[in-house]
Amino acid sequence: MTTECKQTSIDKALKEWEVVKLRDVILDIADGGTPSTKIEEYFNGDIPWVNIKDIKKDIYDTRRHLSELGLRNSSAKLWNEGTLIFSFGASIGKVGIARVKLCTKQGIAGIVLDLDKVDNEFLYYVLLKEAEKIKQIGKSMGSTIREVRPSKLKRLVVFPLPPLLEQRKIAQILSTVDLAIGKVDEVIAKTERLKKGLMQELLTKGIGHKEFKDTKIGKIPKEWQVVRLKDVAELESGGTPSRKKPEYWNGNIPWFRSGELNDDIIYNTEEKITELGLRNSSAKVFPRGTLLMALYGRGTVSKTAILGIDATTNQAIGAITPIDSSFDARFMQYYLIFSRNKLLNQLVYPSSDVGRTNIYLGSLKLFKIALSSLQEQQKIAEILSAVDKKLELEKREKAKLEKIKRALMDLLLTGKVRVKVTD
Repeated sequence: MTTECKQTSIDKALKEWEVVKLRDVILDIADGGTPSTKIEEYFNGDIPWVNIKDIKKDIYDTRRHLSELGLRNSSAKLWNEGTLIFSFGASIGKVGIARVKLCTKQGIAGIVLDLDKVDNEFLYYVLLKEAEKIKQIGKSMGSTIREVRPSKLKRLVVFPLPPLLEQRKIAQILSTVDLAIGKVDEVIAKTERLKKGLMQELLTKGIGHKEFKDTKIGKIPKEWQVVRLKDVAELESGGTPSRKKPEYWNGNIPWFRSGELNDDIIYNTEEKITELGLRNSSAKVFPRGTLLMALYGRGTVSKTAILGIDATTNQAIGAITPIDSSFDARFMQYYLIFSRNKLLNQLVYPSSDVGRTNIYLGSLKLFKIALSSLQEQQKIAEILSAVDKKLELEKREKAKLEKIKRALMDLLLTGKVRVKVTD
């Protein structure tokens, strides 16, 4: 069998291909279900039970399992190998292929295909391509529950359907790109494990130390000191000019929000303020190299960043500036990221705004850290930065492959580029 691609017009492709709805190529589509969580006997069985976090291209196993009893006493349905799995509830548009018999929780549909009409891997890529449109339809439904029910899904998904041999060849090409992405993912995961191990080693044992001492924050090298942040740093927060004053905004002064902190170095802001806005608010300009920490916001609190430019911040960000060159900002950033769980457990309190969390600046000042000499800090930061640079290159490679995949999906699944298949 030989294969070649040729450029064609979408109009010509659509004349040669049949345009179908999802309902035209499937035998069944149905929601999943959840047994009563109060009955232990319904769980920890042998039947994989798909949750949102389990959905990926090839689903072989899941985090939780149902028993036969749990399956019988719920609306969950057992799906055979090859069934497409599609989330239509809270997280719309995640899609996978069942590689074993399994069931799904509610909000996640099983789709049984008519294999005489459609290849399951081909339809997987069609649904992946259509996912964003389906999400937008869900958002426009007007309900507080964003979902596109299976009964609507099978009517809303419309796509051109090439002959089966061409479907399989298209799926094979896209699968090759997915395989390359998977290999990069493995490299990224390996590098992240390396970084985690290095942080554990370097930020508790340092470089080349033979003697250690017990302290209130754990065993550390004998030469290191335990200090409170306020002993070595100035800590202050930013501010927000009034939104009611247009003349305070869209100026030339970068202004960061806590959601822009990325545990790395930041250079670009979504918003900027004017000199007038700066003078008429508690915002202040922090110099390039300043270490920042998000002080509140669920999912954001404790995130860090180092300023790559002179900039201002909102009041949800704390700026941590060394006193008399007492620490290296990059080292301190790694130390605070490494200490995140301890920091959150010790310092985060529920605020009056339900759903948010706070680190009070006064409490952060009292947080204890282990500090080495400045020279050793810089060596540790240099080692960890080298690993971060490697991670960044690997993530760029993944992003490049994902861009190629999106372009190929647009070309091949619409018929803009045809795959010629001959025996």
